[in-house]
Amino acid sequence: MQAEIITIGDEILIGQIIDTNSAFIAKQLNKIGIDVYQISSIQDEKTHILNALKEASARSNIVIITGGLGPTKDDITKHTFCEYFNDELVLDEKVLAHVEDIFAKYVSTPILETNKSQAWMPSQAIPLHNEYGTAPGMWFENDDVVYISMPGVPYEMKAIFTEQALPRLQDRFRTPYIIHKTVLTYGLGESAIADRIEDWENQLPPFIKLAYLPSLGRVRLRLSARGEDEAELKSGLDEAVESLNRIIGDIIKGYEDEQTLEERIAEAFTTKGKTLVTAESCTGGRLAAKFTEIPGASKYFTGSVVSYATSAKNDVLQISEELVEKYSVVSSEITKAMAEKAQTMFESDFAIATTGNAGPTKGDSDAEIGTVFIAVATPQETQVHEFQFGKHRERVTQKAVNKALELIYESILKK
Repeated sequence: MQAEIITIGDEILIGQIIDTNSAFIAKQLNKIGIDVYQISSIQDEKTHILNALKEASARSNIVIITGGLGPTKDDITKHTFCEYFNDELVLDEKVLAHVEDIFAKYVSTPILETNKSQAWMPSQAIPLHNEYGTAPGMWFENDDVVYISMPGVPYEMKAIFTEQALPRLQDRFRTPYIIHKTVLTYGLGESAIADRIEDWENQLPPFIKLAYLPSLGRVRLRLSARGEDEAELKSGLDEAVESLNRIIGDIIKGYEDEQTLEERIAEAFTTKGKTLVTAESCTGGRLAAKFTEIPGASKYFTGSVVSYATSAKNDVLQISEELVEKYSVVSSEITKAMAEKAQTMFESDFAIATTGNAGPTKGDSDAEIGTVFIAVATPQETQVHEFQFGKHRERVTQKAVNKALELIYESILKK
């Protein structure tokens, strides 16, 4: 089975919003063995939509569209489907009741006729219930092609797709099993890993494929097994991962879709009853954001100080001007002081601090662009690590975040 995904909206084409819907849909389709042939973003314009539907249906068994289902005049997807299928709009009383219920319960303004128009549906469409909004999704079948249309609002689309569309697709098509296992590694680059696991990779069974997914400071290794026997696929993946662990277990920090490194850190701190604080400069709060994204972070994460300017280090963290003047704001000594001051201020068991020069200019420091210091303070000691992460600002910052996560995880595991 092949699918195409079409996102409708000028706001995507001009870069006003990012198309996250396609990534979500593609990932869900892949899980049930449906390949995505093409992803397109098009204008909210009738002729463009009609052409996209015609071309996609000639290539794929499934055409999925998001966007253009709102109540305003610029939302034309329903009318365009009517023209495409030579159909007409009819009132769906069930959808109308849902729209009226939403307004009665959650909307303070009176319901308008434009809102009620959401209940007018192409007669050939099977409505897909939208629990969180007024625009239902639509399911069409024509000439052995399935068309699925959903709102562009991500949380509405996700609910419709997972609860309504996916079960229908699984009933409609017989698909192979596709199982992924993604190994998270930190500390080595893609080439170095490939060199270490070359023999292992060459001996993988034919139904398992390996993909390297490098990013700044970490590399994900995705193992994909595809076939008709689910038990055989799972067994093969487990054996492959077990043997991989024997080779590069020192850099494996977890598995995607099970637990991220941030989740493992949260679990370790919570289980051991320890607390953590961050003091950030070059990472600008990104490290703290990683921790607070995890539900229940307040059980172990006590807070953060983002002392980006030198004055903030002086005034908030109480690091003396003399110390800064002596060692420079980007230095081992200042990073150590940041971690220990934050540890004391928040009465936290552990602290992690970052300082560095991410560029494009040197700012208040003479340190070379790309230089980053990361300090980890534990109840027993403080260790400072120096790194050179290159000259691209985003690269330096992201690598610093990933390395800091790696270091704090290693520290809590040792205690």
